[in-house]
Amino acid sequence: MKTIFSLLAALSLPLLAINAQQNQGYPINPVPFTSVKVTPSTFWGQRLEASRNVTIPLAFSKCEESKRYANFSNAAIHLKDPSKVFEIKKGTFPFDDTDPYKTIEGASYILQTYPDKKLAAYIDSVLNVIASAQEPDGYLYTARTQNPQHPHDWSGMTRWSSEEQGSHELYNLGHMVEGAVAHYQATGSRKFLDIAIRFADLVCKEVGPNPGQACVVPGHQIAEMALARLYLATGDKKYLDEAKFLLDYRGKTKVKQEYSQSHKPVVEQDEAVGHAVRAAYMYAGMADVAALTGDKDYIRAIDAIWDNIVTKKLYITGGIGATGNGEAFGKNYELPNMTAYCETCAAIGNVYVNHRLFLLHGESKYYDVLERTLYNGLLSGVSLEGNGFFYPNPLESEGQHERQPWFGCACCPSNICRFIPSLPGYVYAVKEKAINNTPAVYVNLFLSNTSTLNVGGKKVRLSQTTDYPWNGDITLKIEENKAGEFWLNIRLPGWVYNQVVPSDLYTYADGKKPKFNVSVNDFQHQFFPSNIESANGYIAMGGKWKKGDVIKIHFDMEPRIIRANENVEADRGMLCVERGPLVYCIEHLDNTINIKEAKISTDTQFKTGKTKIAGTPVTTLITKDTGLTLIPYYSWCHRGKGNMRVWIPEKK
Repeated sequence: MKTIFSLLAALSLPLLAINAQQNQGYPINPVPFTSVKVTPSTFWGQRLEASRNVTIPLAFSKCEESKRYANFSNAAIHLKDPSKVFEIKKGTFPFDDTDPYKTIEGASYILQTYPDKKLAAYIDSVLNVIASAQEPDGYLYTARTQNPQHPHDWSGMTRWSSEEQGSHELYNLGHMVEGAVAHYQATGSRKFLDIAIRFADLVCKEVGPNPGQACVVPGHQIAEMALARLYLATGDKKYLDEAKFLLDYRGKTKVKQEYSQSHKPVVEQDEAVGHAVRAAYMYAGMADVAALTGDKDYIRAIDAIWDNIVTKKLYITGGIGATGNGEAFGKNYELPNMTAYCETCAAIGNVYVNHRLFLLHGESKYYDVLERTLYNGLLSGVSLEGNGFFYPNPLESEGQHERQPWFGCACCPSNICRFIPSLPGYVYAVKEKAINNTPAVYVNLFLSNTSTLNVGGKKVRLSQTTDYPWNGDITLKIEENKAGEFWLNIRLPGWVYNQVVPSDLYTYADGKKPKFNVSVNDFQHQFFPSNIESANGYIAMGGKWKKGDVIKIHFDMEPRIIRANENVEADRGMLCVERGPLVYCIEHLDNTINIKEAKISTDTQFKTGKTKIAGTPVTTLITKDTGLTLIPYYSWCHRGKGNMRVWIPEKK
């Protein structure tokens, strides 16, 4: 049972129910990435630095090396001289155009943290190449434009004719829009945005339910959430309407299959099925439509699907997608470890879904899932150096897995390119009318940063200092407050109050009861369980904050033993270990015993240690009785191939 906490303090206001306010945006507003500066050389600062110095340059070089840019140049040549056509080479994909889009998106986020004129100029030069391939009416799809009579095998002979089978035309639009909006927000330049708007306008004109339109839905979803984002960026409701059409007609067109979640209308779906990346992108789009329109059928459907995931189909790492057969969700409670697929892109999609559901409902449980996915199933997808990637992220290995510098189907590396630098946009959120119509600032992730927020149209500057996830001490400081009175809602992570995930899929088996405390200007406050559910899993503090106010939070961060629900056959008789938001694993290099023979018990005692993996310090856990060493799951397979496992047999 979830325990809700509220602050009993002199500066608090009475707690009342928080109700979502209907408006043109989300009920709760995300604080944009442009407003949050992550502190360099910290846990996440290092990831951003690796993205800037290694991952993004690597991705751009791979786009050149793999002829991604040449596809645009060839299309431009054909547009100028239709007699010139180019063979669509075997082994390429009709979604190859998205790799430059995604890399530009990530590079745009990075420009906010690390202004770089050379990088900005390079992006501009790539956009020139992309723009040259756009057809006069806005269509931009090089898999056809290079050779209209003999397009890519998946593309169909006419526009949209094979969209539901595999052309990925709308998928390409989706990633273009995502990248274009990020570029516009980061730079103020409309160069990429105008390209994307022209293509989006064409889609609104040509794809729909009316006579003369192609009544198709995406074979691979993402256009839905991207068009919702374009609506928010431009205020033009036709993009939101188009996003809703692409969802409303799913299950009503010619292709009906679980693989692409087209087996039934979305509002009738209540179980996560099929290709996990397609599914997660669609669920994110459903959450967008639910939040932006208030459509109760959409809210009911996406809530049911989320509940199915977190109660029956979520890995302890936050990964989703149990099987490589179709890169898909398995049956309820089907969560194998050795063969777990858990595609990196699916983990990113899981973050998108939970972020949007938080913006809709304002409950901390969505960030509990988001944080678990972020620190484990997602972060494992990229090496600490930023130049090695996993496509699947299994929970057990016998040495068959190795990080790769790139893939022919490069969706995961380029997706990592765009996601990691976007992290600043997930730290805070603002609700303009919360308790007693007073604004609320949500602190959802714990990482060192400085931020400038818009609260009730007034500026609030915050700083956050912490070594999280290595310890549970966080210091928040009010650097400036022009907004006067507002609520500060600090997320109380589920692991602090003995909730592994917001369901009974996993439970703590060690009997520990961690504690937490909060002080304001060194005055320590007491907390009590409250039956007032308006706090929604947050430590809620209200008052007229002044410059220099300091809030210190401490979460006990002990190693914890976890047991899976008995319905999860793969984990019966097994235990796993986590500390704070980090899931731990055992890897062959750290242990003299054969890790297949390792066992732990529910009363195993640990001590913490330190080691360096790929030159980066990590906190290890060492069992006091046997000396078994565990490392954070995200850091596995940095030192060569070998045995690894997350779930360890229980010693009775």
